[in-house]
Amino acid sequence: MSVKIAVAAPFKHMRKERLQRSEFVFYIAIDRKWMNKEQANQLLERARSEGLIAIESGTIRPLFDVAEVSIPLGFKPTSDVLAKESPYEELIGRIATTRGMAPQEVVAELHRIVEHFDGNLRVEAAVVVLARKYGVAFEDKLESLKKEVTKRR
Repeated sequence: MSVKIAVAAPFKHMRKERLQRSEFVFYIAIDRKWMNKEQANQLLERARSEGLIAIESGTIRPLFDVAEVSIPLGFKPTSDVLAKESPYEELIGRIATTRGMAPQEVVAELHRIVEHFDGNLRVEAAVVVLARKYGVAFEDKLESLKKEVTKRR
């Protein structure tokens, strides 16, 4: 959620529906001193990959209603807005959202599944089992999950 807030801030503050890339980076890096220029560009790329913005010939347009985003007093994004969620965490979030559960409840259910298999099932597989059980899309994360598993071997 803080990615959305960080992206909405320049649009709200400048009261514009579109910003030039340079205006956005200036606001984040120089005006607010939240990040350096490279990190501000990384924030733009993360927002674009999450479908929050569209970038057309150097112009940035939000794909959400900026007016609906409230920016807390003293808001300053942390470095975690630049870190991508792991596919495992993303699926937990999808399941939690779909089922109306807290992410902790989903994790607890995942651990029960792993225990059911006497600990011989990796959490990456358990999250797929749970997603399938609740009818949550997981196919787009399979390759990433496989890479996570093979990375830890």
